[in-house]
Amino acid sequence: MLDIRFVRENPEAVKENIRKKFQEDKLPLVDEVIKLDAALRAAIQEADELRSNRKKLSKQVGMLMGQAKKDPSKAQEAEAVKAQVSAQADRLKQLEEQESDLQAKVTKIMMTIPQMIDPSVPIGPDDSANVEVARFGEPVVPDYEIPYHTQIMESFGGIDLDSAGRVAGNGFYYLMGDIARLHEAVIAYARDFMIGKGFTYCIPPFMIRGNVVTGVMSFAEMDAMMYKIEGEDLYLIGTSEHSMIGKFIDQIVPEASLPQTLTSYSPCFRKEKGAHGIEERGVYRIHQFEKQEMVVICRPEDSMDWYEKMWRYSVELFQSLEVPVRQLECCSGDLADLKVKSCDIEAWSPRQKKYFEVCSCSNLGDAQARRLKIRVRGEDGKLYLAHTLNNTVVAPPRMLIAFLENHLQADGTVTIPKVLQPYMGGTEVLVPKQ
Repeated sequence: MLDIRFVRENPEAVKENIRKKFQEDKLPLVDEVIKLDAALRAAIQEADELRSNRKKLSKQVGMLMGQAKKDPSKAQEAEAVKAQVSAQADRLKQLEEQESDLQAKVTKIMMTIPQMIDPSVPIGPDDSANVEVARFGEPVVPDYEIPYHTQIMESFGGIDLDSAGRVAGNGFYYLMGDIARLHEAVIAYARDFMIGKGFTYCIPPFMIRGNVVTGVMSFAEMDAMMYKIEGEDLYLIGTSEHSMIGKFIDQIVPEASLPQTLTSYSPCFRKEKGAHGIEERGVYRIHQFEKQEMVVICRPEDSMDWYEKMWRYSVELFQSLEVPVRQLECCSGDLADLKVKSCDIEAWSPRQKKYFEVCSCSNLGDAQARRLKIRVRGEDGKLYLAHTLNNTVVAPPRMLIAFLENHLQADGTVTIPKVLQPYMGGTEVLVPKQ
């Protein structure tokens, strides 16, 4: 969320940013919120003047009532002043109601206007305009067939979608045996990988309140993603970033404690609205999955450095698992409204002969901090807004798709990289059961 003062002083820059995000329908909101803000500030000023005047008039009433003992005419003057106080009290009540209404309208619009994107972000309407920056590892297409990922899992007796469908419906799964173990091994390895980078391990709440939800994401994202608990002001998290950033709500963080570098485990729950093609069946796009996340709270001047570090951590992790990846810079139209800059890490799929998303790294500037009132106290005692960033460390079972496809051998076995073997009880190769 932008500072209303910035919008007030830079309306054309805000409009141009909206155009760059191909959200022309939001252009009228800029002039509207400036008009509402002017009315709000006028109402606040008048209310403050009335409160100040009320004190003066109250003193005048007291003085006149004291004088009325000697001069009865002063009593009439006192009554006239009392009437003035009463009229101003009525006006003040109107203004306070007006303030509340105007503030709500301003806040709603400000939460709709997108964050200013970084100048380095490529301009484009949607993900088709995202830009490949670099590749890491050699993408290989073997001379033998790579089955669909659920078929690979089934060969190990590792997945049961039918039973999950009967129990919970589409978009859920049972992972079994070696595949379930591989899933947990990847999560545990990712945890230790980030701890090795100096991040503090955390298991957060898996439910959050509504004010945290609106603090970490846009209304559009909220509608498309979040499951609400009926009868409660609680939502199931779509990613642990939500509760990890929420950890700092309404807090003043000492500058000396920054950066806060956290890596968190959680299950994730998502509605996943929209039509799904063949490549989004199986365990590619599901309503429940597990994830290791990284979150950073830092000084504004450090956020871009952390952005670079964070996406490179993802690359390093996938390289250690011997999975080729590429970095894809997200264009303006593909950025969520709170994001300043974002990139995807995509893993190579030898079956599809293309890359697909496995990680998403984002710098949100002060957008979340402004919404959640996450402030930093500098060495000079002054307060300023923190910057927040997040990135996927690993998100199986989607990551398992890339892992299984890239490690599948001609005989149906799956090799286990050395870094993962300790988490698999020393197992070097998975052997299919059928």
